[in-house]
Amino acid sequence: MRFGLFIPQGWRQDLTGIDPQQHWPVMRGLAQWADAGDAYESIWVYDHFHAVPEPNGEATHEAWTLVTAFGAVTDRVRLGQMCTCMGYRNPAYLAKVAATADHVSGGRVEMGIGAGWYEHEWRAYGYGFPTAGERIGMLDEGVQIFRQLWTDGVATLDGTHYQVDGAQLAPLPLQAGGPPLWIAGGGEKKTLRIAAQHAQYTNFDGSPEGFAHKSQVLRGHCEAIGRPFEEITRSANYNVVIGRTQAEVDDRLAWIAEHYAATVPAKVDGVAEEFRNGPLVGTPEQIVEKLRELEKLGMTYAITYFAEAAYDRSGIELFVDEVVPQLR
Repeated sequence: MRFGLFIPQGWRQDLTGIDPQQHWPVMRGLAQWADAGDAYESIWVYDHFHAVPEPNGEATHEAWTLVTAFGAVTDRVRLGQMCTCMGYRNPAYLAKVAATADHVSGGRVEMGIGAGWYEHEWRAYGYGFPTAGERIGMLDEGVQIFRQLWTDGVATLDGTHYQVDGAQLAPLPLQAGGPPLWIAGGGEKKTLRIAAQHAQYTNFDGSPEGFAHKSQVLRGHCEAIGRPFEEITRSANYNVVIGRTQAEVDDRLAWIAEHYAATVPAKVDGVAEEFRNGPLVGTPEQIVEKLRELEKLGMTYAITYFAEAAYDRSGIELFVDEVVPQLR
């Protein structure tokens, strides 16, 4: 099994209380810590503009700026976004941004891409909020533009949502054909069909039941277009709450509730329940058992999120020391 690590960027209230002047040192320090070890293959950020679980004005640092900055201060780890919203940037421009980040990082960029969902930030930034079908159509056309630019250095598409006419990209990304595409989302009729056509990686529901179902849908799309299902690596994102004992796990859950209560008191119960009921909550032995169950279903790349990462690395270190070696 392969592992990625989300770097706190504020979006999930995970830089709350830290002086803004210290945000970058905190993010950089965690990225460099992950880079110096060998447990994590990749580090990740979210592509959002407004905080969750509600847009309350908390810090939310921009994803592609961070990806490029991480590329300049690390040497080994791959660099991803989970996931870039196609509608937030013109795809020809985004292809160029990703190509430049690929050069800065020495060819380590992963291209997470999806249709987007956070209506509040869509409207607040003046993008409107197209229907789900329109957003998925934008995803499909944008990926086609990526492929043309990253492969040929020029793209032309007279689409429903995007029109490019001889857009040029030079130099090409360091990675042949461009950064690997992660198509994120579990829409069964369209998103997973796009994934079957274009993705090297997928990212969808990480519960055992949900993962198994989405995997079968993806398999069906692959069979329909004649693509080997095994070519696509299937990943999922996980909130990790780990402790050596159940008491330590309970303490971490209590900390999460207290932390969110400081900024989003009306949402604490829902957030606490989400963390408490996730698959990767427990002692190292319990988490290893759950990951082995998921691995049997074909989940071979876990992207891990630790709510306390900006304040306390002990949970991540416990995961690295006692979980990762059992699964690699």
